[in-house]
Amino acid sequence: MEYHDVKNLKENHPSLKLLNADNMPLIVGFLYSKFKVNNVPTISKDELESSLSNYLYSIRDVEGEEVYPKTPSEYLEDWTNANYLRAYYSQDDEAFFDLTHYTEKTLEWIRGILEQRGFVATESRLLKIISTLKEIAYENTEDPVERLEELNKQKRDIELQIEKINAGVIERLTETQIKERYFEICETIHKILSDFRVIEHNFRQLDMEIREKQIKEGVRKDEVLHDIFSTKDQLHNTDQGRSLDAFWGLLLSQKQQDELDKLIEMTLSLEEVQNVKKDDDILEEMKIRLINAGERVNQINYSLAEQLRKFLDERTYLENKRVMEIIKDIKSTAVEIKYDYPSNNDFLTIEGKPSIEMVMDRPLWNGSSTTKLRKQNMEYGSSEDVDTSVLYDQFNIDPKELKGKIEEFLKTDSQVSLNLVTDKYPISRGLVELLTYMDIASKSKKAIINEDVSEYMDISNLFSGKKFKIQIPQVIFCRDER
Repeated sequence: MEYHDVKNLKENHPSLKLLNADNMPLIVGFLYSKFKVNNVPTISKDELESSLSNYLYSIRDVEGEEVYPKTPSEYLEDWTNANYLRAYYSQDDEAFFDLTHYTEKTLEWIRGILEQRGFVATESRLLKIISTLKEIAYENTEDPVERLEELNKQKRDIELQIEKINAGVIERLTETQIKERYFEICETIHKILSDFRVIEHNFRQLDMEIREKQIKEGVRKDEVLHDIFSTKDQLHNTDQGRSLDAFWGLLLSQKQQDELDKLIEMTLSLEEVQNVKKDDDILEEMKIRLINAGERVNQINYSLAEQLRKFLDERTYLENKRVMEIIKDIKSTAVEIKYDYPSNNDFLTIEGKPSIEMVMDRPLWNGSSTTKLRKQNMEYGSSEDVDTSVLYDQFNIDPKELKGKIEEFLKTDSQVSLNLVTDKYPISRGLVELLTYMDIASKSKKAIINEDVSEYMDISNLFSGKKFKIQIPQVIFCRDER
């Protein structure tokens, strides 16, 4: 941390520039109230300008008309140019804003300073350090004696707790210990949400680099494809990528979700937590906030894939167009010299002897296998032997009916898995009903299809009487909290 390094950060890093800005109170106060208080990831330009106009009016009413003389649109433009906000357009050409990861870090740091908790959670942090050190040391040691000794110690501690409970002695955490651990949990959740902005920024940078490379002249398709896939592989193979994949595996596990819901409910029911919780719903909304933050990262991946598809389609179109132009030129030239062809018959000269490949020199195609019929004696059939009623006995799957079943769960829960929906409403109309559920999930912005986790589902068809089990990716439907 040298002098020149710190000076360079102060002058160029957006987070420190925000802290040093003359209108820092305005920026921090307004952006925190609009984005962080209600956990809103994106806001339209019209809404943000209107809110900023009201915010400026309330400040000028107290401090005078001369403070903050610019218009709301000018301030938003300045903040975007300074990298405090990111401006982009939706598919409907509507302008939107969201926070950059630099601003996210600054707001999180200021929030931590302003929060008055009355004490520093030292015990819970030390216990967390000791627990993590034990996990690293004992779960990676190659000495079985040490590992067994630690497991036996844990076993004795658990048995002692069981004996105390059976004897009627129930030990509880003190009020201070409960507060420490609750504040530590909330702090960790805030940090995770802030870190997701950094991950999102990394993927956006990748998307921007790929777009810039596609615009350059003379770039070959194989070069762009190689850069895209190699960079994505590097992202997923880094410590950050592997940790993110493991995070999603835990968060989307139905077993982990059920346990997490139970733990959150038990924690929030404590009187000690209720006294310090106030209006902070960070723990209650933890799952939906984490899923929404992760979904933004997934949307960038989808955008990158869509950009790649458009690039390939555009290149194919241009190549085909060029081929058609060459063919058209050849035809035009042929028509022009139809009756006035050149007297010199030498149109093309090839050096050396030409290599001739005759069609009959190529080997004949050999089939990979021969179809064998089990029944040797074939007989003439009759149309009367075929049941044609199946063609007319069809049924229809109404997507609205299936959406209604999903929304029934989302009225009380922030999210629900497809497996849980089909447990209450079993699939009775065959594979088509399951495919309709999957189609609803693929078209919904609030649904997640996690291909890293597989689930088994029972399928039955009341019309044919068939029953079978199928393996599908895990599907999670989320409630829109906005």
